[in-house]
Amino acid sequence: MDQYCFQSWTFSHYTPLDDNLSHVPSDRRMIVVSHAPLFMKIIYEVFERMSFHGISSNLVLYMTKKLHQGTVSSSNNVTNWAGTVWLMPILGAYVADAHLGRFWTFSIASCVYLSGMCLLTLAVSLPSLKPPPCHLDNIADCKKASTLQLGVFFCGLYILAVGTGGTKPNISTIGADQFDDFEPKERAHKLSFFNWWMFSIFFGILFANTVLVYIQDNVGWTLGYGLPTLGLAISVAIFLAGTPFYRHKLPSGSPFTRMARVIVSALSKWRVPLPNDPKELYDLDLEEYAGKHKFRIDSTPSLRFLNKAAVKTDLDSPWTLCPVTQVEETKQMLRMIPILLATFIPSTMLAQVNTLFVKQGTTLKRHIGSSFKIPPASLVGFVTLTMLICVVIYDRCFVKIMKKWTKNPRGITLLQRMGIGLLFHIVIMSTASLTERHRLRVARDHGVVQNGEEVPLTIFVLLPQFVLMGVADSFLEVAKIEFFYDQAPEGMKSLGTSYAMTSLGIGNFLSSFLLSTVSHITEKHGHKGWILNNLNASHLDYYYAFFAVLNILNFIFFLIVVKLYVYKAEVTDSMEMIEGGNGKLALSASNHEENGKLELSASNHEENGNLALSASNHEVSST
Repeated sequence: MDQYCFQSWTFSHYTPLDDNLSHVPSDRRMIVVSHAPLFMKIIYEVFERMSFHGISSNLVLYMTKKLHQGTVSSSNNVTNWAGTVWLMPILGAYVADAHLGRFWTFSIASCVYLSGMCLLTLAVSLPSLKPPPCHLDNIADCKKASTLQLGVFFCGLYILAVGTGGTKPNISTIGADQFDDFEPKERAHKLSFFNWWMFSIFFGILFANTVLVYIQDNVGWTLGYGLPTLGLAISVAIFLAGTPFYRHKLPSGSPFTRMARVIVSALSKWRVPLPNDPKELYDLDLEEYAGKHKFRIDSTPSLRFLNKAAVKTDLDSPWTLCPVTQVEETKQMLRMIPILLATFIPSTMLAQVNTLFVKQGTTLKRHIGSSFKIPPASLVGFVTLTMLICVVIYDRCFVKIMKKWTKNPRGITLLQRMGIGLLFHIVIMSTASLTERHRLRVARDHGVVQNGEEVPLTIFVLLPQFVLMGVADSFLEVAKIEFFYDQAPEGMKSLGTSYAMTSLGIGNFLSSFLLSTVSHITEKHGHKGWILNNLNASHLDYYYAFFAVLNILNFIFFLIVVKLYVYKAEVTDSMEMIEGGNGKLALSASNHEENGKLELSASNHEENGNLALSASNHEVSST
């Protein structure tokens, strides 16, 4: 079956487009097929991020002020929910790749997402679904929310989490699917796609972190939740309106099943010797890959044991014999796991932005003039704003400068970009620790430690840690998404993208674990503890210093796994297409992520216009 189709219409392959567009010049086809749907996806992302961050940015304060929960419990409830939100994409990626395809998975999940938003809006609006207001200084003395009230609110939150599981891993890959790797102009535009995709969606986040949090704090939670719900409904309608223009990728089977077959096959033949010549291993013909519009990958010596899955024996079922390309795809997903592990700690740091960083802001002076009061969660907007600025500077200035030195179309490698982000996380938590120490000293000097009253210090003293987080995100988060997408095999792109989401999910759960554990340990033997409901009597400076040490250790681990990591041969990285004689195409690719060249052999099969490629995935250690 052909790999790409329009909704209700099909076309033979990715490059020869639907008959309705076949008469359009290639330049115009790129605009019609790529730019129009990408514009609709950008609009969707602006509204969707406005909705999601309109809820998440101020969630810890809603749980504190309206549900009367303490510092540790409210922070953990936020990070546990956020962890679920970011882990659900694994399920969404599986459903998209194995069953429904990206478009239908995304469309159904969007409706689930919208229903969760509607339930949340009801939960914050109806008096019967929340406890009575409480203005006591000690939250512990306020009436707690009932089981029913908590049930409705958290039901809405977790329905939303299920919906995001189908939208988050698929929207970026649907966007990337609009670019044809066999069209030079489209492939060139794809290099900047992730930067500008992140740039566009963070406009929605910026609106949520400024306008929506102000409405929630000063006008009301009903309007503050109702507006993002309406925005989400509009965004879903806009996305569905672009259906006829999209390139839709059909499901190619479960990536988990394909990986499991390789592992089972290799284990079942653990005593079978490997041939000296890798060409003796089983693989499909180039023409068969060309018909599916896929690349064939040659065997590599890394994770050599898995090559046994392609050793020919008397048994030839899918669970006992796998093609070399399938083996290499499995290797590619497994090779990324150490890099994934190295992103857990910075994701834990990111979880502090919407929890403890915001809670710190509630203890400081927030008035500008006589009437305007800054919402603590609005400082999260500086993370977004800084990231927007840094992404533009990075894409338009830094890349161009570095490209002249490194000859890399990305300026620096994706792993180098991630490493810079990890260094910033060390600086962030060191800065946060020093800032908190200064805040506590001012609190002691003015005698507001025990009563927990406002510290006579402007809230903007927290600005450096928010700004630095935005700089770190512009390096680490963008590179992380692009790395896992690029390094994932063609049939596992959604699963590759879900690696980035999984990093955030585990990071949030790790944040909950660390906060509960540190709080419990530091309260032993009659000690006050580091994290209390009264932050003026707490020691967040120690907690942030502990995080700085964790980041240093994690950076050392990252350097080790990067040294051992082997990039896959990515033909989209820097492929040059040169018009040859008689209209034939000569293709050459050099992987600028490495010091060595990666050779690509190309066979231009002229039957039925198919172009078959065989990519030799040479082992070149990254530096």
